[in-house]
Amino acid sequence: MDCTNFTLDVNDHIAHLSFNRPQKSNSLHLEAWLEMKDIFEHLDNREDVRVIILSGHGKHFCAGIDLALLMDMNKHESISCEGRKRIQVRDFIKKLQDCISAIEICRKPVIAAIHKACIGGGVDIISACDMRYCTDDAYFSIKEIDMGLVADIGTLQRLPKILNPGIMAEIAFTGRTIFGSEANSIGMVNKCLETKEAMMSEVIQIAEVIASKSPLVVKGIKENLQYTRDHTVHDSLNYIGTYNAAFMLSNDLKESFIAQMEKRKAVYEN
Repeated sequence: MDCTNFTLDVNDHIAHLSFNRPQKSNSLHLEAWLEMKDIFEHLDNREDVRVIILSGHGKHFCAGIDLALLMDMNKHESISCEGRKRIQVRDFIKKLQDCISAIEICRKPVIAAIHKACIGGGVDIISACDMRYCTDDAYFSIKEIDMGLVADIGTLQRLPKILNPGIMAEIAFTGRTIFGSEANSIGMVNKCLETKEAMMSEVIQIAEVIASKSPLVVKGIKENLQYTRDHTVHDSLNYIGTYNAAFMLSNDLKESFIAQMEKRKAVYEN
C-alpha cells in the first residue's frame, strides 16, 4: 500500500506504521486523517499482519489535528441555513471520529510508541490503541480546553476507561501537561522508557511475542476485551461462551497441543 502521510513496513507479521509529517510535528490534516483510516482497514484485512506498531517520525509522536483543518471546519459561508450548517459540522466530526475508531475496530492489536509531543488529537489516537509505551521526554495534554473546544473524537469517551476518574477529570478540565513518568504512574501508558531507542526495542519485543501467538486467538482476545469493557460481567461471560463455541475447535488449538507434546514452538497459519 502506497502511503503519503505515513510510512508502512511489514516484516515477520509485524506492521510498523509511522506518522510522516515531521515538518508539521506530525499534526494531521484531513488527507492524513482519512489515510490513517484507510491504512488500518487495509491492515485489518491483511492476513500476514498480526500486530501493529504506531509511532512517529521526527521530533514528535503526534501534535494532533492541523489547526488549519479546524479553521476550515468553521467556514460555511455558502450555507445560509443554520440547521444545515450544524449538520455539516456534525458530519465532519463524525468523519474524524471514524478515522480513530478504525484503530479500535482493527482486529489486530495496536501498540502506540510515543516520544515527545502527544497532544490533542494525538491523545485521541493513543486512547484507541490497545497498548501504549512512551519515553521519559514524552508529554501528553488534552489541549482542546485551551482552544475553546470540548474534545470530541475519542479522548473523553475512551480515556476514562483507562484512567482513574478523578485524574481523568483533572487533566481534561485543566489541559495540563503529563510527562512520561507521570503517564506511567497513572496508568496512561504501560511503561516509560528512557530513550526512543529503548522504547522501540521494548515495543518490538512485545510485538514479536504477540506475532508468535495464534492470530485467531489474538483477534478473539481483542474482541472480548472490548466487549467486556462496554458490558456487564454476566453479558461478557455469555458472549465469550458463544464466541468459543464458534471458534475454539480450530487448527490453532490442534497445533498448540501437538507442539506442546513435541516440545517445540507452535507455528500458526495466518
